[in-house]
Amino acid sequence: MPRFVSYKNLFLLVLLVGISLMVMRFTQVGRDQLTPLEAAVKDALGPVQGIFMKIGQAFHNGVESVVSLGRLEDENKKLQEQVDLLKGQLYLQEELKQENQRLRSLLQYHEQYQQNFNTTAAMVIGRDPENWFGIITLNKGQKDGIVKNMPVVTPSGLAGRVIAVSRNTSQVMLITDPRSGVGAMIQETRIPGVLEGITAGSGGARLIHVPKDTQLNNGQVVVTSGMGGTFPKGIPIGRIVDVSNEPTGLFKTATVNPFSDLHRLEEVLIITTVYNPDLLPPTEGD
Repeated sequence: MPRFVSYKNLFLLVLLVGISLMVMRFTQVGRDQLTPLEAAVKDALGPVQGIFMKIGQAFHNGVESVVSLGRLEDENKKLQEQVDLLKGQLYLQEELKQENQRLRSLLQYHEQYQQNFNTTAAMVIGRDPENWFGIITLNKGQKDGIVKNMPVVTPSGLAGRVIAVSRNTSQVMLITDPRSGVGAMIQETRIPGVLEGITAGSGGARLIHVPKDTQLNNGQVVVTSGMGGTFPKGIPIGRIVDVSNEPTGLFKTATVNPFSDLHRLEEVLIITTVYNPDLLPPTEGD
C-alpha cells in the first residue's frame, strides 16, 4: 500500500511539474521579465526538465536507430545482390577469355598446316558413359563432310580418330582407348612402333613392338609414322615417361604421356582433307 501511494504521489508530482511548465510557457509570452515566483519555480524545475529532455532525446535516438537498422539491412541486401551479379559477370568473362584462347590456338594450328591438310573445328558435346575417357562425341557429322577414320587433333597433338558418324554428330575413339592403334615412331631415331591405349580411364598410352636393341629413353618424343594410311605423318603424340621389356623378351614397351589433355577436351580439329601425308613436318610438342 505505501508503495502504491508513493507511485501515486510521484505521478501527481510529474503532472504538476508538466502543468507548471506549460503555464509558465504561455504566460511568459509578451512579457519581458518573470515574476520572482515564476523564476524560482523555473530554476527549481530546470534539472527535472533536463532529465525529461534527455529521456525524450534517448527515445528519439532509439527510434531512429531502429529505422536506420532496417534501412541498412535493405541497403546491404541490395549491395550483396550487386556483388553476386558482378561475380557472375567476372566468371562469364573468364570463361569467354579461356574459350577465346582455345579457339585462337585451333586457328593458329589450322593456319600453320593449311597447306598440308584442311580441318574442321568441332566441340565435344558428350562422352560415352561406359567408356568415359575412351570415346567422345562431337557436334559435327555427315552434313559437315565428316566420315569414318578421319584423324582428330588438338594444337598440342593427336587426339584420336572418327569411328562412327551420324548426320549431326560423330564419335571419336581417343588414342588412350585400349582398342586404339596408331602407327607411330620415335621422332629422334625414326624407330617405328604401334601406339595403343593402356586401360580405359588411365589417360595414358604405350608404344609397343619396338625392337629390343632399340635405344629408348625417357623424354623422347613420339609422332605418327604415317603407316596405315589413317594418320598423316609427323603429328606429335606424346613423350616417353617409362621404358620396360615385353614379357616375350623380344621387344620393348614405352609408356607415353600424350601431349593433348584428353581428359579435358572441349574443342578439337578434324582433319578432313590431306593433300600429301608425307609433307607434314615432324613437330616436337611441349
